[in-house]
Amino acid sequence: MKRLCTICARSGSKGVANKNIRQLAGKPLLSYSIIQAKASGLFEAVAVSSDSDEILNIAGIWGADYLIKRPAQLATDQAPKIPAIRHCLTAAEEIARRYFSVIVDLDATSPLRSVTDIHNVVKLLETKQVSNVITGTPARRSPYFNLAELDNRGVAQLSKPLPEPVYRRQDAPMCYDLNASVYAWQREALLREQTVFNSDTLLYVMPLERSIDIDSELDFKFVEFLMNMRNKDAEGNII
Repeated sequence: MKRLCTICARSGSKGVANKNIRQLAGKPLLSYSIIQAKASGLFEAVAVSSDSDEILNIAGIWGADYLIKRPAQLATDQAPKIPAIRHCLTAAEEIARRYFSVIVDLDATSPLRSVTDIHNVVKLLETKQVSNVITGTPARRSPYFNLAELDNRGVAQLSKPLPEPVYRRQDAPMCYDLNASVYAWQREALLREQTVFNSDTLLYVMPLERSIDIDSELDFKFVEFLMNMRNKDAEGNII
């Protein structure tokens, strides 16, 4: 089975300036996803998509096989991600002169995932023969218990009230925060569907400590702290 890993890393982040190539625990943030994809041994190729020549150059240094220049209209703050992944796929197929049957997108801003997570997502996709698999982590807020929204009068109400009130969060239906870490598709589904939620979409659950998506300076500092803790040896020295 021919599998392609895509990594989308546009320029112009507002929450964290230049975050995709910012140094995180000694390496550019983008490099972690490339390294994980390569270490998994699952992919025929790793393709990085960006509107920035600098980002693509760094991606090449860290081992990306295909450097895909993304059109400006697919790299704005408002542009959805799926069209960028599709563009990356079709451009990679033109370079490779073949089709890829499975596409796995690793979000560059989620470096705490493990190689095992990637393996498990791909295994779930291929053994269950579903259109796609997304990843998430158990939600810390529940729309059935402690997540509110305002109605058109500005009055706070529970987001998803049940016929019978829920008095303990543990009694509410299980909910998950999408962590934007790993997305996997069958090729036809990626080219056909418009959202990540399809009639047979499956969810792979990851723990919170591997589910942080860097979207702010606080996220960046927290992830760097966790990475430095991971890299300590038994004597407490950074390795």
